[in-house]
Amino acid sequence: MLGASGHGRLVNVSSEGGSLASMGAGAPAYSTSKATLNALTRILAAELHGAGVLVNSICPGWVATDMGGPGGRPVAQGAAGIVWAATLPDGGPTGGFFRDGKRLPW
Repeated sequence: MLGASGHGRLVNVSSEGGSLASMGAGAPAYSTSKATLNALTRILAAELHGAGVLVNSICPGWVATDMGGPGGRPVAQGAAGIVWAATLPDGGPTGGFFRDGKRLPW
């Protein structure tokens, strides 16, 4: 259905913990699940290339939620990057990994 619309946006909520460039010790299940999600992002972006569907992974950063705990950024600030990716114009980036609209290393 996304492909039929010609303007679909698929936004995977990831984490910099899934970046191979910055991965280290701690939380192996979480980090590997996010690395897998990032790989899926690349695969789906390639599969949907030319269909008008943009597929990106977004890291909202450390957000002050029940999971993130106190001290993180406000929820609205973390959500802003997700909204950015969901509302990208046609021809916007696809197959990327971003936080706050800036590309992150895989």
